[in-house]
Amino acid sequence: MWKFLFWFSFFIVFYSYIGYGLLIYFLVRMKRVFFKKQAPGFMPDFEPEVSLIISAYNEEDFIEKKIQNSLELDYPAEKLNLLMITDGSNDKTTDIIRNYPQIQLLHQSERRGKVAAMNRAMKHVRTPYVIFSDANTLLNQACVKEMMKHYANPKVGGVAGEKKVLSGNQGETAGAGEGLYWKYESLLKKLDSEFYTVVGAAGELFSVKTALFHEAAENTIIEDLVQSLQICKEGYLISYEPMAYATETASASMQEEQKRKIRISAGAFQAMVILKGIFNVFKYPLLAFQFISHRVLRWTLSPLCLVILLISSLEIVYEGGGWFYRLSLLSQVLFYIMAWIGWLFASHNRQIKGFYVPYYFLFMNLSVFLGFIRFIRKRQSAIWEKAVRHSGNDG
Repeated sequence: MWKFLFWFSFFIVFYSYIGYGLLIYFLVRMKRVFFKKQAPGFMPDFEPEVSLIISAYNEEDFIEKKIQNSLELDYPAEKLNLLMITDGSNDKTTDIIRNYPQIQLLHQSERRGKVAAMNRAMKHVRTPYVIFSDANTLLNQACVKEMMKHYANPKVGGVAGEKKVLSGNQGETAGAGEGLYWKYESLLKKLDSEFYTVVGAAGELFSVKTALFHEAAENTIIEDLVQSLQICKEGYLISYEPMAYATETASASMQEEQKRKIRISAGAFQAMVILKGIFNVFKYPLLAFQFISHRVLRWTLSPLCLVILLISSLEIVYEGGGWFYRLSLLSQVLFYIMAWIGWLFASHNRQIKGFYVPYYFLFMNLSVFLGFIRFIRKRQSAIWEKAVRHSGNDG
């Protein structure tokens, strides 16, 4: 039994973090070889009317930069409707926005969270396409054009942009962690998109066809994931555009990063309940394959299998297992020691790459356990809390 648990856990952990990336890369290469590479259907000169919705909560320190960044986007001004919603803000954010008459401002004193604000903002959209962006991010000038060109393909229902994370100082652990994670995620998104569809978009920069927008329940924790996959369930694709990107600074500390990861993890379990229909492999074969491989295993079995892998290795070695199991146990022990050393450095806001990667890997998996507990206890609020981030771009 212990050997079965060992190999099962080993497979799940390997497949979740390395194997799926290798498999989807192989499948994409095979698709290029055996199927005629279809033209992506891009229309570089396709410039439809589009609304840019920016949700802001108490962003008085950064909102001026966000406004200037939005006004400088390389897109015909008469075709770009800027809409900012500041529900619940009680600082100077709303007053600053009022200085710009070209921006449509929505504000009410009641704070009901980001999802409620987005739902309310969508009622004021009159354009066929909409882009969502967070108030603490800066967009590259070409992002609107780069995203809109994908809609020349009628099968595309949404476009996921890129997220770039900047650390305030070179040695800051949280920044390095977020940056490393998003670089790997970007690679997987690129492969996912070419194979079939992106499974989940980052709310920092995400576009949808207005007609396909789903008004989410106000208690939805990670609405960007749910929104994008609801569109996929209707038979549309989410395309990926790396040349449209949002830049933000990293979490101010590992404590702030952990709060964010736990919130996302709790939201992931909620999303799996909301999107349970996707698990029907007969109805959504490709979508289910990608969703389970890229997302679900990381949120469920992988963290548990890390524990089972260590316990089963101990048991097998104790019972006189062969050299491979001894090597596996030794490797795991060394990995956890390196993670512990990485934690010691992180506690002093320093990072050394060799120790940092094991530490951040375990940090993410621990956050999944804590997020699951919070989800079960229904203690995770859907009201978006402003993240404390480094002052590299004053975000």
